[in-house]
Amino acid sequence: MLNLHALMPRSRANGPGVRTVFWFQGCTLGCPGCFNPATHAAAPQQCIPVTALVERLIADAPAIEGITISGGEPLQQSDALLRLLSAVRMHTTLSVLLFSGYTLREIRPMPHGPQILAHVDVLIAGRYVQTSRLAHDLRGSANKTVHLLTDRYTLEDIEHVPLAEVWIDAQGHISISGIAPPVINYGEA
Repeated sequence: MLNLHALMPRSRANGPGVRTVFWFQGCTLGCPGCFNPATHAAAPQQCIPVTALVERLIADAPAIEGITISGGEPLQQSDALLRLLSAVRMHTTLSVLLFSGYTLREIRPMPHGPQILAHVDVLIAGRYVQTSRLAHDLRGSANKTVHLLTDRYTLEDIEHVPLAEVWIDAQGHISISGIAPPVINYGEA
């Protein structure tokens, strides 16, 4: 089971092309000024079987270029993350972009670290540092590093990802996403 905070079926502001985005629930890193503090608690949010997510991705594969995994901290659910990424690689040609607060140097010795990295095309790594806020090239702060782990994308591809997007679904729900999303004030007119 994966403990997810949210899922966005279609996004252009979370990696190259049209992507499905998963925000994992749970993070103990505690970066001051984190953009997603609601993802920190490890309490169950949306517990979804990995097989259900994989079936959904297989069905959606013709309409998307890849998946983006963010958080929370995805590597704090490494068993389920590895199962998801292994199945995505086995059953689709989708690309994988992974955001992590851990550095590449910290990920490599982790349980499942090398196996997870073997399934990732792009890794955006490092803790968010509020005093170095950047909000550009999919990096929240200037210390974060972009690792192209395969030759599927270039740094130019990352640079061309829109900074933000606003979605309104059929029920009128508004979703805002991206590395520099706008702030919308809901007030009385």
